[in-house]
Amino acid sequence: MDTVFISGLKATSVIGCYDWERDIRQTLVIDLELKADFARAAETDALADALDYAAISKRVIAVCDESRFQLLEALAEYLATLLLVEFSIAGLRMTITKPAAVAAADGVGVVISRP
Repeated sequence: MDTVFISGLKATSVIGCYDWERDIRQTLVIDLELKADFARAAETDALADALDYAAISKRVIAVCDESRFQLLEALAEYLATLLLVEFSIAGLRMTITKPAAVAAADGVGVVISRP
């Protein structure tokens, strides 16, 4: 299985459990490793046969922009399910970092993997 990666994708979302978090947009940093078989894309050299990382990035940003999850875990699961279905991805690993969540840390977040 081959991998396309998207590193440091920035999106904003209403995310968090605290009352003050429900009224603001916070920046999220998303790293994706997307698994697929690249054989056909390599043979045809056609975007239609490849994972379109621009389209995937745009979709992730749009979902984050529209969502109002309390937990990063819920957002991550929603995004993973959506990406696997909409883009015919065989598997993925996703890291979502919330840089401003803890003042003494560079960021906190979640990592999920789906076959």
